[in-house]
Amino acid sequence: MSEETLRTVTVERIGFARYRATNVKGVSIEIGDGAFSAVELLLAAMASCAAADVDSITNKRAEPVSFSVTAKGNKIRDEHGNRMVNLALDFAIAFPDGPEGDAAQAVLPRAVEQSRDRLCTVSRTLALPNELTFVFSPPGGRRAGEAGRGAFSRSAET
Repeated sequence: MSEETLRTVTVERIGFARYRATNVKGVSIEIGDGAFSAVELLLAAMASCAAADVDSITNKRAEPVSFSVTAKGNKIRDEHGNRMVNLALDFAIAFPDGPEGDAAQAVLPRAVEQSRDRLCTVSRTLALPNELTFVFSPPGGRRAGEAGRGAFSRSAET
């Protein structure tokens, strides 16, 4: 993969059960006790990704009167470990009366389908088999390739 496709977020511990995620633009959000949990951020990522897709398509026709997307799912523990199941997005969007609002309402179902089936990177990543690699470096900041570094990788299909 290229640098053009790479996305990076760094998470640092800022206290007991408290973390700060920072993106390459320097924007950060706190995670943990008293803030969003990691699972809530996963749900927010799904909802905001799909919301941006649908908004981009429908807003060409009309500005919504109201627009919200609620993400939900069940956190379970089973033989596969801790995970989320029954993930769902609920779109509550209203458009103004008139021809522009009617046009936006008419494309709304297709916009949601396009987000689900093709556009939303977050939900597409969760829906399709993918590989997840965990790499660790010991204290002292050893670099890649030095003794003491490890990696664990597992395909979603295994």
